[in-house]
Amino acid sequence: MLPLLRPVRSGNAFEETVERLLQAIKLGVVAHGEKLPPERELAAQLGISRVTLREAIRALQDAAFLDVRRGRYGGAFVVYEPPRPESGDLRRAVAAMGQGDLEDALTFRMAVECGAAEVLASAELSPAQRVTLVRRLEDVNEAAPEDYRRLDTAFHLSIAELTGSSLLAAACADARLRVTDLLNAIPVLGPNIEHASVQHAAIVEAILARDPEAARRAVAEHLEGTAALLRGFLA
Repeated sequence: MLPLLRPVRSGNAFEETVERLLQAIKLGVVAHGEKLPPERELAAQLGISRVTLREAIRALQDAAFLDVRRGRYGGAFVVYEPPRPESGDLRRAVAAMGQGDLEDALTFRMAVECGAAEVLASAELSPAQRVTLVRRLEDVNEAAPEDYRRLDTAFHLSIAELTGSSLLAAACADARLRVTDLLNAIPVLGPNIEHASVQHAAIVEAILARDPEAARRAVAEHLEGTAALLRGFLA
């Protein structure tokens, strides 16, 4: 969660805290039923007072994203779940952002995620980093349909996080967030998951082989497939 919960600017502390928490929730970094980090830890990570954090959490509770429970096993628990896709959801989401913004978002995602894969494939990974990457691959490729989007997000974000660049990780999280509502507006299709699994494996294989060009190509092919799927549902 570190790239998402980076320190906020003091001038708009409340608003930016809400934004950071919403990003973590909507991307599934904190899944439905899980709780946010302890208040003291979260406030320190965001660089804000605990009063500001409580105000932001209260606002998200009122908006039905969080449920605050008291007591020994209490905390702020995520209750938000992405809605099931319905006919017209994708068109409404694209209309809200604008067709030009859609293409811009897809280009932005292509640039930062291909870049992250190239950077990671150029590095000598530690055993722990290699284990983390393989575990994320296994998680998404074994995911049940209802959990697929969240674990797919975790896989993609882990590539950027493992580079060690907080700026790159934040950029990739931002790029993913821009298309999250669009991806949630289309059904999870079995053949697409099977195809994506092969592509995910190719990405990891290239990174572990320290082949930056192959890693870039594998990510580009995968993201082009996602873009084609979105355009297909819009046609």
